[in-house]
Amino acid sequence: MEQASVTIADVARLAGVSKVTVSKTLNNSGRISQETRERVLKAAKDLGYTVNYAARSLRGGRTNLLGMVVPELISPYFTDVARAAAEAASRVGLDVGVFTTSRDQKREQERIGMLQSGLADGLLIVVPSDSASFLVSLEKSKIPVVLINHFGAKTHLPTVCADNYHGARAAVEHLLSLGHERIGFVTGAKESTQAQERLRAFKDTLGARGLLDPTLIAEGNFTQRRGFEAGQDLLNHALPPTAIFAASDATAFGVIDAIKDRGLRIPDDISVVGFDDVLAASQIHPTLTTVSHPIEDMNSTAVRLICEMLDGESHKDTLIEFPSSLVVRESTGPRKA
Repeated sequence: MEQASVTIADVARLAGVSKVTVSKTLNNSGRISQETRERVLKAAKDLGYTVNYAARSLRGGRTNLLGMVVPELISPYFTDVARAAAEAASRVGLDVGVFTTSRDQKREQERIGMLQSGLADGLLIVVPSDSASFLVSLEKSKIPVVLINHFGAKTHLPTVCADNYHGARAAVEHLLSLGHERIGFVTGAKESTQAQERLRAFKDTLGARGLLDPTLIAEGNFTQRRGFEAGQDLLNHALPPTAIFAASDATAFGVIDAIKDRGLRIPDDISVVGFDDVLAASQIHPTLTTVSHPIEDMNSTAVRLICEMLDGESHKDTLIEFPSSLVVRESTGPRKA
């Protein structure tokens, strides 16, 4: 039977159940025995049946799909965020569709508009553009919206985030405790409110000690390539830093490449700290000291909020912030005499 002509009635006929039972099984709702569920799913698979989400939405039904909008997937951090969201959604019978914006605000709005048109039941927006007017428009969305790691303009939208400021302060204070006074910093993407928080913490912590040198702040964009270039710039400084704090682990990997390219040793000659604690941070050599974000907890909470909003609960002005923690590994050590 051709896929285009397969209906719920066909699946029900082959499985020997009612159309209601097929619908409940495919929607993962109601009390269906495991044996019946398996029979229905096998019939659907054998017939090549696929759910028409657009038609379901037009009928006022749920698609069981959550849309996640992220700046990009090149960064291992956003890859980990998408994975954690998919796992959290799967545990409650939902799927996640991930859409990237390439850090372009217009593209972000287009992706969100498409998902709001009936493709998804709810929206998870990771590090949204810091536009007050755009956030106001999202507050009027017909489907639930949860922001992840938003630190910019005020909004009534529920927000789940992990502390960036105090995590970054802990990283700088760790380097200070090791005797480092000339500390370089590679920033994140300009438009990222997370990056702005990390830079603010860096400036505040060193400024309070009278050790802030603006010439040791190099522009980055969360990528490894730019981390390598920024690392070279800092090493070319007339008085180079004895430690470098990068706004992301990917950036830190690039900084490490630049240091090794100069024939310098980590941490004997220079220390390096990252931010995010992606999987590779514990696997490279030397292992990377970094700030860990509770990605699984954040995404589980964001999915829970979406589900509760779908059930009619209000989460207006809800803000849930998780603490970050410094993970000390091999890439930091005492300042070289």
